[in-house]
Amino acid sequence: MEALIESVRLILSLDENLYEIIFLSLKVSAIALFISTLIGLPTAGLLSSTNFFGRKPIILLFNSMMALPPVFVGLLLYVIFSQSGVFGFMKILYTPTIMIIAQIIIIFPIIVSVSTEVLDNIFKEYEEFFDSFEVSVFRRVKTTLFDARFSLITCVLTGLGRALSEVGAIIIVGGNIVHYTRVMTTTIALETSRGNLTLAMALGIILIFISIFLNFLVLLIKTITKNNSYD
Repeated sequence: MEALIESVRLILSLDENLYEIIFLSLKVSAIALFISTLIGLPTAGLLSSTNFFGRKPIILLFNSMMALPPVFVGLLLYVIFSQSGVFGFMKILYTPTIMIIAQIIIIFPIIVSVSTEVLDNIFKEYEEFFDSFEVSVFRRVKTTLFDARFSLITCVLTGLGRALSEVGAIIIVGGNIVHYTRVMTTTIALETSRGNLTLAMALGIILIFISIFLNFLVLLIKTITKNNSYD
């Protein structure tokens, strides 16, 4: 109980080290989410709006990658970007850059898979219209994405939640370096093992509030979507 009280005091004191960790976590996850969304939503739109050879195996691949072990992702990136690796010359191991790459690999399949499922249902409503007027692939994807925009925000928020909770891959490629690559989840793991429960619980409380906020946004978006469907 004492550790909980101290952790609340630490949050309210606006401790510089604490908020440095929080802001780095949000920065890394936000960049990874932006890139994943920028590529993932058009990919999902293309998979939903077209019927090309190999479409189902690709969807199956993305669905399978949703269960990709983060530790394996971290290990793979470590091997590739270490000094003896293929891309070792880039020297991005133990930097925020490779942490962003790791998160992209983890959340990109989630955004594509969840969005594809949503867009499939939307596309079925327009399929006959698209075929009748021979609408181009670009217009099909654009129309489907626009119509599902509220539901897709939920998919994106799901990716953000997954990114913020990531620890396995990040701790391997980031190294958990103080003032440089230390994020919330890796700090919680490290400080708990050290017995510094005050800092660990403070970050845990912040993560819980972020999770509640994201779930509130998802609920709000679902409510807006339902209201729009009735109009």
